[in-house]
Amino acid sequence: MRHDYAALAVELADMAAADHRAAVRANSDDPAEQLAWRRLTARHGDRLAEIMDEYGWPTAQLVGEEAARAAWLIAQHADRQLDVQRRALHLMQQAVSAGSASPRELAFLRDRTLVNEGRAQIYGTQIAGVKNGVPIPWPCEEPERMNALRADVGIEPFDEYVAKYSQA
Repeated sequence: MRHDYAALAVELADMAAADHRAAVRANSDDPAEQLAWRRLTARHGDRLAEIMDEYGWPTAQLVGEEAARAAWLIAQHADRQLDVQRRALHLMQQAVSAGSASPRELAFLRDRTLVNEGRAQIYGTQIAGVKNGVPIPWPCEEPERMNALRADVGIEPFDEYVAKYSQA
């Protein structure tokens, strides 16, 4: 079976663009907006599952940087589809081991999946909320090692990371 990687790249990029346009709905006070966000991310998660069945993980070598990043974003936002997130995490781990995916993006997906499973995260990339204007991460397995682990995968120190979100 011949794969049409160019068409897949366009489809993934279009999905990421739709995700970006709709992301404001995720935290809306309007339940209809939240539902629209959930519908979009579920549809994208379902499609990513089909893509992984047919192509494996869509690496930059196959679909280009933009589409590979789009696949990661879609997996990141498949929060109510743990099977999709776990599968993406597994395939992405293999791709990182082969040098064909981003360790930084993998770290974000690993943390997101752990938090969605109700477990402590590793890299402190997932923010639980804001208290007194300061972003608070979900609990971390080893908070004292968090910045060293972040540095290992190319993520800035936690304080620099959250400073981007704390600007009032």
